[in-house]
Amino acid sequence: MKEWWVQVGLLSVPLLAVYLHIPPPKLSPALLSWRSSGGYFTYKDQNIFYRDSTGAVGRGGIVVLLHGFPTSSYDWCKIWEGLTQRFHRVIALDFVGFGFSDKPRPHHYSIFEQASIVEGLVRHLGLHHQRINLLSHDYGDTVAQELLHRSLQSLMLSLLFVEAVCGRCRFHLIAQACIAPRAISRLCSTSRQRPLRNNRFLFSILQYINQRKKHRDRWVGALMSTSVPLHLIYGPLDPVNPHPEFLQLYKKVLPMSTVSVLDDHISHYPQLEDPTGFLNAYLNFINSF
Repeated sequence: MKEWWVQVGLLSVPLLAVYLHIPPPKLSPALLSWRSSGGYFTYKDQNIFYRDSTGAVGRGGIVVLLHGFPTSSYDWCKIWEGLTQRFHRVIALDFVGFGFSDKPRPHHYSIFEQASIVEGLVRHLGLHHQRINLLSHDYGDTVAQELLHRSLQSLMLSLLFVEAVCGRCRFHLIAQACIAPRAISRLCSTSRQRPLRNNRFLFSILQYINQRKKHRDRWVGALMSTSVPLHLIYGPLDPVNPHPEFLQLYKKVLPMSTVSVLDDHISHYPQLEDPTGFLNAYLNFINSF
């Protein structure tokens, strides 16, 4: 009788071969509509998906939405219409490696590149001399922090004049926490090509965790040094940023930031779990200055 691990190995090989040839899931009507209402711009030969909506007549301001890991701009779908009623322009993109944007392999994915892509999009839209509000979540928080750092430097180094930053937060560089990849299916369902079927690709994307640790002083320092208004929207049931320890640490490190705490049952995706509460918290912050 063969050793059990040999039998498992013989069985695993054909199963793995079948798995790697499973086509990506079909897009839902909602995702098809989301994609058709957007477009693409090119950043260093990479096709980057974005949406750009013009808000109600007479409204002012621009907000750029930065999504988290491992999802896409579709995370903002439930508050999109509400934002267009407040802002003149509402803009979101899929970072390279995510959603409908290209997923090059091999590729060195980095927060610095993603920040440059945001700047590239703003320049592409002719908004690089405008004041920009950033609304970010999770992975996007770190991209926002890099943009904030650039805004603190010589204006020649940054294409964004940041007006306000609001995060739905995973400021892990403060707490030095790490995550396990979750909700992979959402990213798969919004891809233009088969995304996270390759462990090397996933490992490359996940390098942002090490980047957060390596560049902690740069990115936390940007938050601590800026005069730009900061706001945190927090769900107490968030398993990534446990309550109350995370909130206490956040307020200690960033006492100048204001905070909105949502209902007790709200977790890590409040813009999807409680879009009304999230939108009200954000607009109250924006309207306060």
